[in-house]
Amino acid sequence: MSKIQKVYKIQIELDGAVLFASLDDNPTVRDFIARLPLTLELKDYASTEKVVFLPDKLTTQNAPPGSTPVVGDISYYAPWGNLAIYYQDFAYSPGLVRLGRISSGIEQLNFSGEKHATISLIHLN
Repeated sequence: MSKIQKVYKIQIELDGAVLFASLDDNPTVRDFIARLPLTLELKDYASTEKVVFLPDKLTTQNAPPGSTPVVGDISYYAPWGNLAIYYQDFAYSPGLVRLGRISSGIEQLNFSGEKHATISLIHLN
């Protein structure tokens, strides 16, 4: 009998707009959601991703050595300790741990400058 993978749902509020995402079940994700809710500054990086620096680094236990992000991916970049939400595809990056995907609202990432982002776990009944 195979173990059923749990899926975590989060929301990211940006100045009244809301993005929704589904996160995988792995040690890095569980470490991340244990810290929620978080309010941090989300800013553009390299016209490819929106990044937010976390107060503390997350575990990378059992994480793959890297990943190739695509539009909508939410990832953790272990070398810098930041969360990255991709709105452009990017090349394979060592140390990049995929956490999950944006399920709706990705168009809300079309902004310049910085925005406060409040990331919360959605508790499903």
